[in-house]
Amino acid sequence: MNSQTGQPLLEFVSCPHPEGQHRMAYWRWGDVNARHLVVCAHGLTRQGRDFDRLAQALVSQSPQALQIICPDVVGRGRSDWLSDPAAYQIPQYAADMLAMLGQVNAQMMAQTGDNKPIQTLDWVGTSMGGLIGMVLAGQPGLPLPAPIRRLVLNDVGPAITWSSVQRMQSYVGHFGQFTDLDEAAAALWALSQGFGPVAADVWRDMSAHMTRPGTDGKLTLHYDPAIGVPVRAMTPEIAAAGESALWALYDQIQAQTLLIRGQDSDLLTPETATIMTQRGPHAQLDTWPGFGHAPTLTGDDQIAVVAKFLLGV
Repeated sequence: MNSQTGQPLLEFVSCPHPEGQHRMAYWRWGDVNARHLVVCAHGLTRQGRDFDRLAQALVSQSPQALQIICPDVVGRGRSDWLSDPAAYQIPQYAADMLAMLGQVNAQMMAQTGDNKPIQTLDWVGTSMGGLIGMVLAGQPGLPLPAPIRRLVLNDVGPAITWSSVQRMQSYVGHFGQFTDLDEAAAALWALSQGFGPVAADVWRDMSAHMTRPGTDGKLTLHYDPAIGVPVRAMTPEIAAAGESALWALYDQIQAQTLLIRGQDSDLLTPETATIMTQRGPHAQLDTWPGFGHAPTLTGDDQIAVVAKFLLGV
């Protein structure tokens, strides 16, 4: 963290894709040489600054040195956009995370002279970010700098309801321009009722990171509309095949797992959540009344749950 401004450091990593390379941005909080690293990965249309409050709280509450990395998944935030929209899928995202972690690990090795500078690796994933976490935690042979020790799945599991896919198909990539930040924040909130209670000033700050300059002095959203192409190409058959693969990965997860479920979630059913406590890592389930899909992890009570699980505080 930049101690002068209280802002995160913005860094980039070059990631391979079938047609060449792209840059992925990521935000770093805390001690860049801390041996305990937490990755916070956002949802489908969001970006890494969603975790500002969680990251700052974890760094301040941790009894030991801690660093938090919050990537802007490719196509979002400060990251590049892909030339082929079909590549906006979980396998590419997971590969990008491996490239990011490899770069961070190499930087720490050069700085500290330690061959294994990252000793503890945890993952917090909201929705899509949780799916990426499952892919990484569920494949023991991947070149991670350390095995994922603790995994927080924020309102997501291997099974996703078709109705929630249809909801995503209706809005992802469909946006125009806004006259100012207040209008953009209101439009985003209209799509985000499932996020549960969020203070107005917090939502405005989060919305500021979701926008970029458009034309004629207006604002537009900070993601590539083409990320909606694979979502709209989804069929029940494709979804079923993906679900089967995700359950196989989930069953291989060794990380201690916390599953947060918004009680009113339209994506993660109570039945799926219960099954997740009975197989694979036998997730600890915490159901939150007053929330749908998906909690923002910005309120003090929400942060306390994550901090206790990751830090024991």
